Amino acid sequence: MANEQESFKKVISHAKEYGYIFPSSEIYDGLSAVYDYGQNGAELKKNIKEYWWKAMVQMHENIVGVDSAIFMHPTTWKASGHVDAFNDPLIDNKDSKKRYRADVLVEDHAAKIEAKIEKEVKKAEKRFGADFDKEQFLSTNPRVLRYQEEIDTILKRLGRSLEKEDLADVKALIEELGIADPDTGSKNWTDVKQFNLMFGTKLGATAESAMDLYLRPETAQGIFVNYLNVQKTGRMKIPFGIAQIGKAFRNEIVARQFIFRMREFEQMEMQFFIKPGTQQEWYEYWKEHRMKWHLSLGIDKENYRYHDHEKLAHYADAASDIEFRFPFGFKELEGIHSRTDFDLASHERFSGKKLQYFDPEENKSYIPYVLETSIGLDRMFLAVFSSALQEEELENGTSRTVLRLPAVLAPYKAAILPLVKKDGLPEIARKIFDELKWDFNVDYDEKDAVGRRYRRQDAAGTPFCITVDHETLDNETVTIRHRDSMEQKRVPISDLKGIIDEETAMSSWLKRIQ
Repeated sequence: MANEQESFKKVISHAKEYGYIFPSSEIYDGLSAVYDYGQNGAELKKNIKEYWWKAMVQMHENIVGVDSAIFMHPTTWKASGHVDAFNDPLIDNKDSKKRYRADVLVEDHAAKIEAKIEKEVKKAEKRFGADFDKEQFLSTNPRVLRYQEEIDTILKRLGRSLEKEDLADVKALIEELGIADPDTGSKNWTDVKQFNLMFGTKLGATAESAMDLYLRPETAQGIFVNYLNVQKTGRMKIPFGIAQIGKAFRNEIVARQFIFRMREFEQMEMQFFIKPGTQQEWYEYWKEHRMKWHLSLGIDKENYRYHDHEKLAHYADAASDIEFRFPFGFKELEGIHSRTDFDLASHERFSGKKLQYFDPEENKSYIPYVLETSIGLDRMFLAVFSSALQEEELENGTSRTVLRLPAVLAPYKAAILPLVKKDGLPEIARKIFDELKWDFNVDYDEKDAVGRRYRRQDAAGTPFCITVDHETLDNETVTIRHRDSMEQKRVPISDLKGIIDEETAMSSWLKRIQ
């Protein structure tokens, strides 16, 4: 656990030092669980959005995108169930006066048991070496099986209690497991209560005429209320999807773990409208397809796993998470949910407007079922960033910090470095910069010794460094250095665009999904 905390602290400090993420309003001592994306963070975030959008919308002829408003008519949230059922179970510690999500306390306890399994695996790997069969070990080792059974029992009971809204049993579970306040060790807990997560606001010029509104807690409802507009104007035939990237707001009880859980965050969602009865095949398709998207980025597949839900939301008949191994353990990154016809049927009932689809093949109208994929953009950012940050021991006995971002997502694709600030080298470097900037986001760096500049660009995540030296004056060649291998090659200036494009083009990375 101590190692996890140390590596997480390094992620947070590196993100600030290299212009990725800053605490919001820092000059006023910040605001709890609100962050700003810096100059490099804004670029990485934009690239993740574009990579998702191209894969989801551009690559599918039956999926289109919308951008709906953050403010929506308040009845929207009554119809969606958020007014009555968008709650988290809250528990206070009487001694520390700190507030926690009861379900997260239990899940964190289960994660500690899971860490014991990881420890057993590492010990066995060491003992058996190349002969080690991880799958067999996990399915046969008595101690591991005992730990796994303990985890399953705890999470199943938690799921059942939350489903039945038996909050007394959630408290009983916390007490039986001996869960203490993480900060103080106190086990003096209040009863568990439900807490609505929506932010309220008002719309109107005067207090008397103002209408009570909510900041949207998810982007999905903006898709559902526009389903018919899109279907008719786009002449869409089922099955078809509507995608959206946008901000959402939740008054989280405990917003923590850096940008993993924030009060203002961004979602990338797609709602796929299908014929009732086909939801199981589409559920399996999107589970597999979304995992392929994640793996296309080249991040180690050991960092990903599926987690099927014990407790289903009121609208779902199947739900699974793609979980990622963050520095603080496996947590939800993306959700794939079979939402049945709950959303459209509910909006039809509350609005009085018919939201059905006429199927020419069946010659009848019906309310479509919905299959949802929903990923937190900020969580995806953290997954990419934290897995990319590495300390590397070099052969010469020194070490370097390198941010091995997938080249397709890196904020800057290349840095142009004149070896010295004289002899006409900066002029040539500027010329290369001006040629490449039409196609790529490139950096220009002439401060410090070239070795120090390499290290700086490694730590910032730039895939290529292009060094202009005296030989460039003679034959119009430059040295191109690869971030990951540190390999250096002499290439003609005229080849640079092709080399960078081959490594960073979205088209070649997206082809890995197929």
